[in-house]
Amino acid sequence: MRNSRDSNRNNRNNRNNNQKKQLFSKKFKSCPFTGKYAPKIDYKNVKLLERYISEKGKIIPSRISFVSSSKQRLLSKAIKKARTLALISHVGKSR
Repeated sequence: MRNSRDSNRNNRNNRNNNQKKQLFSKKFKSCPFTGKYAPKIDYKNVKLLERYISEKGKIIPSRISFVSSSKQRLLSKAIKKARTLALISHVGKSR
């Protein structure tokens, strides 16, 4: 009787451990600009650049957008260049 109770307890503990592992495991996100068919960062591609600008007009940080640091630098330079050429507004989206 005691062995069956111990085996049931072990099964329950194993199930709980598996559920805890699944709850906290996150899928690794890669940079959207690296890869075979990734879009090129260009100041003329306004539609792409606007995805990385917040509603208030700020550049979204790489920890939120998951862009690598080297590509984030290129992205910010492209956004700033598009702003100086008046392709993108400096202020956020108007109401």
